[in-house]
Amino acid sequence: MKTVACIFFLVVAFNAVAETLFKVVGPDGKITYTDRPPADGKSTTTLRFADAPSTPLPDSVLKYQTALQKSMQSRLSQAKKVDAIGATTLFSAVWCGYCTRAKAYLQARGIRYREIDIDTPDGGQAYFEASGRSGVPLLLADGKRQTGFSESSYDSFFFPKK
Repeated sequence: MKTVACIFFLVVAFNAVAETLFKVVGPDGKITYTDRPPADGKSTTTLRFADAPSTPLPDSVLKYQTALQKSMQSRLSQAKKVDAIGATTLFSAVWCGYCTRAKAYLQARGIRYREIDIDTPDGGQAYFEASGRSGVPLLLADGKRQTGFSESSYDSFFFPKK
């Protein structure tokens, strides 16, 4: 089902970018396909994707798409609720040494946190929804974010000097 959803979104994205395709035969007989009209105005074929035949999506795909959208909206609203109450979330991976050190830091200081393993399907999706892209650990709390770990950066994050 994930493959079907990916293909669906790729087709939609492709159609949004290029709705017309020109087949141009050069003087040397070379065939070129382009989304721009030829400079000399001569093309042998113009294909319009809006006019191309297509098969309607089956109900199972439409239901899956609707379920994905609902799930995404639910997760986003849940993430906003969690962030609003000041919960601390740590995105981590078992193979990450800095993640192990970050968890030890939080435990040693009695800071409660929710851990999300990015190597699980749901955890990976949540990581990218939280705009995680540059590495782990990723710490979120009180509307702030900290990527990576060092004791001094976590001290500044949790105990800022006034």
